[in-house]
Amino acid sequence: MDTGEFRDGLRAWLARAELPPPIEGPGTLDEQMDQYFAVKRALWAADFGRFGWPDHVGGLGGPAILRAVVGEEVARRRLADPGCWSMTEVLAPTVLAFASRELASEVVPPLLRGEEMWCQGFSEPDAGSDLASLRCKATAHAEGWRVNGQKVWTSYAQYASRCVLLTRTGAPESAHRGITAFFVDMESAGISHRPIETQHGRLEFAEVFFDDVEVANDRRLGEVGGGWQVAMDILPYERSTTFWHRGAHLLQRCEDLVEQVNATGGASASNARALGEAYQAVFAFRMRSRSTQHRLEAGESLGAETSLDKVLIATAEQKLLETARDLLAGSIELDDDPTSALWREDYLYSKAATIYGGTGEIQRGIIARRLLDLGAES
Repeated sequence: MDTGEFRDGLRAWLARAELPPPIEGPGTLDEQMDQYFAVKRALWAADFGRFGWPDHVGGLGGPAILRAVVGEEVARRRLADPGCWSMTEVLAPTVLAFASRELASEVVPPLLRGEEMWCQGFSEPDAGSDLASLRCKATAHAEGWRVNGQKVWTSYAQYASRCVLLTRTGAPESAHRGITAFFVDMESAGISHRPIETQHGRLEFAEVFFDDVEVANDRRLGEVGGGWQVAMDILPYERSTTFWHRGAHLLQRCEDLVEQVNATGGASASNARALGEAYQAVFAFRMRSRSTQHRLEAGESLGAETSLDKVLIATAEQKLLETARDLLAGSIELDDDPTSALWREDYLYSKAATIYGGTGEIQRGIIARRLLDLGAES
């Protein structure tokens, strides 16, 4: 299907569909999740949510770029939080790639239909950007596997029905060669979680504990010891379609800022320059990400070069929100109206942009070593 034709049809449908209106202000996490599920279900029922997915999970086929268009149009209208939206794009393609066809046909459709949320069990207290040092252990036995350990910074764990989980199945010295991935039901006996409150007041993350959790062997993703490849498969999706959605959100917030500054009579030359620099940062990312979307559509493999996307979106997010704080003259810090509260939440969240999904230092190291061939770290 032609992308422009698809976008036109989607926009026409969004203009007449009876969808939940954007939440006033930041809203609560429960409100955001309810809205996400409602919008997801409506898009699926209208078929727009089915394009870009294979038919054995209920999809209508077509390139993944159609999913990017849906996420962009949803983000631009603030119909769903980009963070909630991202979990489908990060995890479903990897389950499709590494699970058996039978398992994928069973578990992926409820996620695509907006009936479930999934989470990603990667980071641990001593293994964040350095995933090769993770210690959550899966031990084989006659009926399958028994998992023990802890994960942290697990987004939406309290809402999740399933978890894509990385575990240690080999000796610690085997590093990434001793990691195996599983697809785990979050209602399994022995799983508990404890929410973590972030500086912007959300309980978006959680610590998750696994105490003798039984996992069937048919819930393994890929080969034993092949979990590193599963993790590497996730990253291109995290840094392509998902980042495109967040970039659309940032572009909308940039336009919101221009409108608000103009409405308050702040359209001075210095303010115009600051707004221009923020726009420049957002569009630098958008142009880079657009290229990534088309490479993905063409079937190209994505790798270390997506670290550029990560650096650019983190730079754009922090530049835009620092500009908002400067130009809105204290409203982020002091005002309690919904508009100011939303800016405040976005500003606080932006501080993590150079940490989540791989720190800025790690990304620049990858760019230096693997793209610029500047040698190994000393």
